[in-house]
Amino acid sequence: MNAAILGALAEPHRLHIVELLVREPLTVGEIAARLDLRQPQASKHVRVLVDAGVVEVEAVANRRICHLRAEPFRALDDWLAAYRQLWEARFDRLDEYLDQTSAPRPSPEGEQP
Repeated sequence: MNAAILGALAEPHRLHIVELLVREPLTVGEIAARLDLRQPQASKHVRVLVDAGVVEVEAVANRRICHLRAEPFRALDDWLAAYRQLWEARFDRLDEYLDQTSAPRPSPEGEQP
């Protein structure tokens, strides 16, 4: 797993940019307007995401259109798969434990319900 990806996504504005770009490609100006940032701030955040390999920027005339790259998110999903399996196994054991502890217990002999 590339630590640069996690570092880039750890900053709230950059995570919001990624969430915006999931829906549609946007220009840096559109990103700035939607996040209520100044354009230089938005540009710096986009640059960090580009350097981490999460976003690519396409030049169309005088506009810079930002797109998400799928590959880093596939790598992140693959990395998280091992942890998902670990937690699923733990939840399965918890289910088994809860089933055992909530099962009705036989009453001692001679007692009436």
